[in-house]
Amino acid sequence: MMKNEMISELQKIIDKSRRIVFFGGAGVSTASGIPDFRSAGGLYAQSFGDLTPEMMLSKSFFYLHPREFFDFYRKYMVYPDAQPNAAHRFLYELEKRDRLRGIVTQNIDGLHKKAGNRRVYEIHGSVHENYCLDCNVRYPLAKIMEPDGIPRCDQCGGVIKPSVVLYGEPLDPYVCIGAKREISNADTLIVAGTSLSVEPAASFLEFFGGRHLIVINLEPTPADNSAALVLRGEAAEILGSLSADPAE
Repeated sequence: MMKNEMISELQKIIDKSRRIVFFGGAGVSTASGIPDFRSAGGLYAQSFGDLTPEMMLSKSFFYLHPREFFDFYRKYMVYPDAQPNAAHRFLYELEKRDRLRGIVTQNIDGLHKKAGNRRVYEIHGSVHENYCLDCNVRYPLAKIMEPDGIPRCDQCGGVIKPSVVLYGEPLDPYVCIGAKREISNADTLIVAGTSLSVEPAASFLEFFGGRHLIVINLEPTPADNSAALVLRGEAAEILGSLSADPAE
């Protein structure tokens, strides 16, 4: 099938589906100006002296070298001015019509919620949620972005930690339970903008037993062979060309 024919087929599947779940990765947000860190020229392909990005974004590095952690985190992981793109907006329209039952995202940028979606499972956390390690007071991203080294709590002076999953930390079990539940109840699962190379997130697809598995990605993924439809391309371009209203 040609690409336009495949998009038309995807539209037909979406029109007939009533329990859609979306599973997304970094490729969903590239059109918003946030880079795909795992691409060939991305952040994870770089080294910083004797350290790799994975080392600098680890739990141990955060606790042992918090100043260096926050310098790196602010520079490379946070994009406070990023705005939702066509993919985020389409998914919001689907949720408004009560046809999208959940978004399971590996991204920490918070753009799905910024677009208006409420049924969002941020399995790797969010840069917009931060808390004091000592007294648990919550803080917005603006507190983390203050330029004076280590962000500290206004109440007790404790270190403020981003609510993102660092290397060496487990995923939130309650978020995972909700995400797996939505995937297991879906009639259509749309997987977009992810190579499905990060575990344990990629294994969440094993809970899908519905009718249509759709894969949208620039490169091949391990799920392609079991998918009903595979589209090569940018998530924002393809999803942005669809209609959320089957009457349209």
